[in-house]
Amino acid sequence: MVKLRAKCILVGDAAVGKSALSQMFRSDGAHFQKNYSMTAGVELVVKSVNIPDSTDSVELFIFDSAGKETFTESCEKLWGQPSVLCLVFDVSSEASFRSCGRWLERVRAHCQGLQVPGVLVGNKSDLSSRREVETAVAQEWAQSQGLEYHETSAKEMENCEAPFLSLAQAFYALYQDQLQTIQTLA
Repeated sequence: MVKLRAKCILVGDAAVGKSALSQMFRSDGAHFQKNYSMTAGVELVVKSVNIPDSTDSVELFIFDSAGKETFTESCEKLWGQPSVLCLVFDVSSEASFRSCGRWLERVRAHCQGLQVPGVLVGNKSDLSSRREVETAVAQEWAQSQGLEYHETSAKEMENCEAPFLSLAQAFYALYQDQLQTIQTLA
């Protein structure tokens, strides 16, 4: 039984639902905050994810980073060396989707060329009547950036586990690859 630890940075514009998503994930859907205050800095959420078809798990340390530009630099100092990335936008906000490229650039610059598996999350899928970003468009962009795409609704508790499970599995796969390399060298 292997228990791994992965640092996950959660980024995206302010008010796209990053905190709601991480809280719903941590509480298994039991805790949706109706009144919430804007994250200033970084909030840490920790949850263990069991890897399917194994006795192993990955403990995700989710660094929920403020989306406001004024806080970004101080957040980056706290990121350290992330293992995985969760990039979130609001499907009812074209502007938050357009910002994803900038967020990704910032994270990649911070990681200095190290491969960091990631997911793109279109949150607030419950706002279908106000949707500004089509699934196919987001999916295509995610794929072009090497990210897996998920749509969620933290409010409706829809699919909140999926992005984090995917990240834990990607991190676990990297671990398996490194293990294989070490065993080959031995």
